[in-house]
Amino acid sequence: MKRFGITIGDPCGIGPEITLKALHASSQYQQHALLFGSRSILDHYNKALGYGFAFNAITTIAEWKEGVVNIFDPMPHVKAEDIEIGKVTVLGGELAFQSVVSSIEFALRGDISSVVTAPLNKEALHLAGHKFAGHTEIFGAYTHGPSYAMLLWSEKLKAIHVSTHVSLRQACDACTKERVLTVIRLADETLRKAGYEKPRIAVAGLNPHAGENGLFGTEELEHIIPAVETARAQGLAVDGPIPPDTVFLKAMKGSYDVVVAMYHDQGHIPLKMLAFDSGVNITVGLDVVRTSVDHGTAFDIAGKLIASEKSLLEAISIGMKL
Repeated sequence: MKRFGITIGDPCGIGPEITLKALHASSQYQQHALLFGSRSILDHYNKALGYGFAFNAITTIAEWKEGVVNIFDPMPHVKAEDIEIGKVTVLGGELAFQSVVSSIEFALRGDISSVVTAPLNKEALHLAGHKFAGHTEIFGAYTHGPSYAMLLWSEKLKAIHVSTHVSLRQACDACTKERVLTVIRLADETLRKAGYEKPRIAVAGLNPHAGENGLFGTEELEHIIPAVETARAQGLAVDGPIPPDTVFLKAMKGSYDVVVAMYHDQGHIPLKMLAFDSGVNITVGLDVVRTSVDHGTAFDIAGKLIASEKSLLEAISIGMKL
């Protein structure tokens, strides 16, 4: 197993707790994970959970030690009492951001093979002065690749998105032939890496009934159909546009391996209905492999030691395959 990174997310949320729970579930992960985040908050949860992990703080990969849990703390001066568990804070946003950027730097140097991210809070991130919509956009800014997309992965259903953190009005404008074709290709490429010989791709329509031949919108005729036809001519196994109200059911029943969703909620709602605790968020198309839990910071249960690590374990597992 290769070394990989885990960012513990916003320390005021459930990230530190589920990170340690995931390591506790696997001795292999303990040996190969490099944690990025506040050492002091990890000490707090290590004691609260009764795990007794031994930690080793490093500044370079040369300081790695075997038989302990290795940590890179981007802000080592921060004390546990400085962190307000369950609250949106500037410090929480700053720690989350610095942890992610540090993990990317380690990955670009080849010190770790991939990055798994625990949740950050977008409001806290913005309060700290980092105007990114989320992890996907941070990785897009600090890594390299001609294009990227968000793919939600579960055993029952997978969806990759043409657009994500933009308004619904902007999402309509983002639905262009070039972007749809790019996302179809990214879907095919990612699933092949994960072991699918010839991924079966369904492309959702943007409008009701996939536009009904132009009656309810022309995006399908002008952009989505030409993208599908081009992808099919290039040898990809792709169908669409398929009406959005039935495409996910068809995929769930086994007709397709992945759905190309046109915007954030179109893909997120079915995935979270089916796999809220086990879904994985993947940023595809970049030179750093990044997988993530598909849930938020859950400030309402932070510190109560009842958060589930299931999605994080799935994210680690999928990251190993890509």
